[in-house]
Amino acid sequence: MALEIEHKYLVVTDDYLALCDPAKTRRITQGYLSRVPERTVRVRITEMADGSVAAFLTVKGRNAGDTRLEFEYAIPADDARHLLTLCEGHLIIKTRYIVPYAGHTWEVDIFEGAHSGLQVAEIELPQSTHNYPLPPFAGPEVTGNPRYYNSAL
Repeated sequence: MALEIEHKYLVVTDDYLALCDPAKTRRITQGYLSRVPERTVRVRITEMADGSVAAFLTVKGRNAGDTRLEFEYAIPADDARHLLTLCEGHLIIKTRYIVPYAGHTWEVDIFEGAHSGLQVAEIELPQSTHNYPLPPFAGPEVTGNPRYYNSAL
């Protein structure tokens, strides 16, 4: 069983830009085949800074605080492109920055299109009670707030 334990924060400064590795920056296009809270099904295409492309199908269970089931599978990029045409609502497009900070890895997502202006920082943890320092770009915590679930955007 795969568990995702994740905390989310709104981004309040662009300090992450000085800390990130530009070679790990990626552009993400994703959509949802199912947005039912008990089981979301996401299709994602990731374009890396070096031009390579990867695609995934991800199934997530309902959140229980900061924890939920998550199963992710690599799929052919062409399959993902076709699956994106079947998704509900509009697609989410964002740029993701990978930011090392104090021994942890943060992911900063800068949204485009209908969600332009939204900036969210996430950290995945080994357990809910794991302590970590907040980087200077992390503002108010929005963990567990359904308004900031990608599936709700």
